[in-house]
Amino acid sequence: MSYKLLCSLCLLLVFLVDSGVIAQTEYSLSFDRAATVVTVNLKTRELRVTHSGQVVQQIRLSSNLDPAAVYAETADGFTLTNVATDGTVLELAKEVDDTNYTQFSVIRNDVPSSVTIVDCANLLSTNWYGGPQQKHQYWPVQKLRFNRYSMLSKEADNSAVGDRYWLNALGSFLYVDPWAPLFVDQNYGQPGFMCLETRAILPYDAYEASYDVRYTIGVGPDAREAHMGAVGRILGKPSSHPAESMVTEPIWSTWARYKRDINDTVVLKFAQEIISNGFRGQYELDDDWEWCYGALTFNRTKFPDIRSTITKIRELGFGRTTLWIHPFINKGCEPWYSEARRRGYLVADHSGNTDTEWWNSVRGQAAYVDFTKAEVRQWFTDRLQAILDESGIDSFKFDAGESSWTPPDPVLNGPASRRPSQIVGDYIRTVAKFGDLVEVRSALGTQDLPVFVRMIDKDSNWGWNNGLPTLITTLLQLNMVGYPLVLPDMVGGNGYDDSPPSKEMFIRWLQANVFMPSIQYSFVPWDFDRETVTIALAMTELHRSISPAIMERFALAVSDGLPVNPPLWWIDPSDVTAQKIYDQYLLGDDIIAAPVIVENARARDIYLPSGAWTDGNTGEQHTGPKWLRNYPVPLSMIPYFTRKAV
Repeated sequence: MSYKLLCSLCLLLVFLVDSGVIAQTEYSLSFDRAATVVTVNLKTRELRVTHSGQVVQQIRLSSNLDPAAVYAETADGFTLTNVATDGTVLELAKEVDDTNYTQFSVIRNDVPSSVTIVDCANLLSTNWYGGPQQKHQYWPVQKLRFNRYSMLSKEADNSAVGDRYWLNALGSFLYVDPWAPLFVDQNYGQPGFMCLETRAILPYDAYEASYDVRYTIGVGPDAREAHMGAVGRILGKPSSHPAESMVTEPIWSTWARYKRDINDTVVLKFAQEIISNGFRGQYELDDDWEWCYGALTFNRTKFPDIRSTITKIRELGFGRTTLWIHPFINKGCEPWYSEARRRGYLVADHSGNTDTEWWNSVRGQAAYVDFTKAEVRQWFTDRLQAILDESGIDSFKFDAGESSWTPPDPVLNGPASRRPSQIVGDYIRTVAKFGDLVEVRSALGTQDLPVFVRMIDKDSNWGWNNGLPTLITTLLQLNMVGYPLVLPDMVGGNGYDDSPPSKEMFIRWLQANVFMPSIQYSFVPWDFDRETVTIALAMTELHRSISPAIMERFALAVSDGLPVNPPLWWIDPSDVTAQKIYDQYLLGDDIIAAPVIVENARARDIYLPSGAWTDGNTGEQHTGPKWLRNYPVPLSMIPYFTRKAV
């Protein structure tokens, strides 16, 4: 075919498309300052994002997208309208066009509640990070399976942190707005895909005539740059950080060791044991100090003079004390329950029923305080301040907060589209005001708060069922959804089902914890033997010695939004081996922790990414990337490596 004939055919094709004889099926968004192109093909219903010619996101759009949808340009993108079917509008809007970062959103507003949208992201055979906190916290997260999984902060599966953010190793993230009625299918029915389904059914609001859904895609030259773009543009960064004292010295909780069996005698004896064995730090009174759950008043039988008790604890050498708090009031906790019910201070469903349950009640015998109301937030705050004034306690540990504790189908004080998730942020933002010793366990869009986000309770086992390996992977997961101020759960787990940790588990758990922001004890080393005490003192001192590095990284989390404990690939995002490492983690950019998390192991393989590394135990020098095979790790050792400054 001659060049002249080929050009004539091209001109004819352009004329036919422009005149509407042949319908155009593909539309693109191009970014002027970066090598990013977004294409929507109506015929295949595919949204494809390429960066420098490589596919970094590929999404099969919902089946309701009409191949004959009407195209219209907008100021920053285009719309596709299903004129002939349900009338829904798909909009692509370009938001950021920088040399090293691009961002756009896929928007559908006023979707009829009868319409279900299902957009399926191809996992592209690469590694993914982020997503919801999970009981089986595998890493990378493309290994997880979800079946129509409601994406919110909930008690089930340990999903207390339910932010809708996923980052892939190709240098692109996917973020779904927090209010859309979102369910996720991942590797379920369609292996290799993560399907985002929006549907106006419980646990979301099912009363409005329509709903909105928006997801944002960001692209950078690598995963680190893409994530920092998300932090800067979407997730946010903490406004400050917890007190240095919570980093340098351990927290001692009564929970795992005593559960609810505490009183004045028990807590003073525990405090004396801690000091006499050479430790100090923060003392935390956990569950069952109230007259009844929700009273927020000390049980005078258990604690006849709480100020005297706190004074004695402080005189023993504890610099600070905190108290466990929850957002519930149990039925029968009078007069507090009846007063709150009469004043409308409890979350109710559409029939006015406030009954719910939590782990310290039976079904239907508790209520969740309604933090979506300003007067309730002030009422709760005043009651907490009264505790501090009475007792001399410094601050609080705040438990629960997930939206799943409300009655099903709750009525909250805010837009219907924000039910039930609104209460999570309203609770956390209320309690975050109690100073720099605050810890919470639930989160949703609260990356800006200057508080510790505590890992939900871990179980005392060696496996992936919420055991020791998940201490590391949960640390990574929380950091990579924008919560860098992570408080690990108690050393050795919680010993539920009468299964306390063994000596070996206690020691290995503690070692895995050393390069994390803080150490929490409850089970104690002297319940095992003197060797365990000696190792625990050494590990506590090692943690104290690296606390300046932790505080330095805290400062960078506040100023720049950097993760405190990122995954190993953070210092070399192109390192495919590092992308898959789940049993090592970083402190900042220059310290690698490689703990033993396998029972009876006295050696392990350790991966060092690029850089010049010094063995923290032997002083031996290494140049990465390299594997250290069968590295010997006696029970008393935590392997770690420091990188020389470039």
